[in-house]
Amino acid sequence: MAADNDNNDLDLSEKGRSTNGTQISSDRRLLLQFMAFGESGDAEGLTDALKSAPFASVLYADINDPYGVGLLTLSEDAGFFVTELRDFLNQAPFKELSYKPELTMIGRTYSLGYEPDLERTLIHGPREKVLDPDLGWAIWYPLRRNKSFETLSEDEQRAVLGEHGKLGFKFGQAGYAKDIRLACHGLDKNDNDFVIGVLGKNLYHLSILIQAMRKTKQTSMYLESLGPFFIGKAIYQSSII
Repeated sequence: MAADNDNNDLDLSEKGRSTNGTQISSDRRLLLQFMAFGESGDAEGLTDALKSAPFASVLYADINDPYGVGLLTLSEDAGFFVTELRDFLNQAPFKELSYKPELTMIGRTYSLGYEPDLERTLIHGPREKVLDPDLGWAIWYPLRRNKSFETLSEDEQRAVLGEHGKLGFKFGQAGYAKDIRLACHGLDKNDNDFVIGVLGKNLYHLSILIQAMRKTKQTSMYLESLGPFFIGKAIYQSSII
């Protein structure tokens, strides 16, 4: 009975903090999955299929593969990816493409504990970013922290993450780039910790941001691996509803 009581007290919700300092929580999260394909000679056929699909998506042209595309889908329901999306991809025209499993990424939105609007942080904000027609260029990649980061004190971890976050915030405020941060612990076949999407109007702005990030302590000292990277431009985005 004691074990049952302990389980009932386990709180897995995402936390935030209202403007008056009260802690708030939410059990909603958005899952985003990125997949890449080759041999896609008929991009128009792919976009037509997505326009008719009953789910939100983004289709990217792969800058590193003249026959390649990337597909981003999103849902609050994990079952969507193994039912509705799976059925869709097993039909023409996506069934006819070659699949690139090394570029598959999936992650969930999460909070840092101080956000005043959890619905926007976890659901609406990420959705609006990836579907924003002004943020057509994208770089998607996974990363894994090395284990030494976990040995740091909370204050040390906060300082390392703060330096990294301030740089991203600076680029965002200037209108150069916006980011999507997803946790993928236990979801990634290569044991990565996070999936990152960097979005913007101009590709070189995104490249400069990632270059600047290399100088932060998190990247230079506490990351074990980055990538592989997918770089592309949106050729179809669902409407923001």
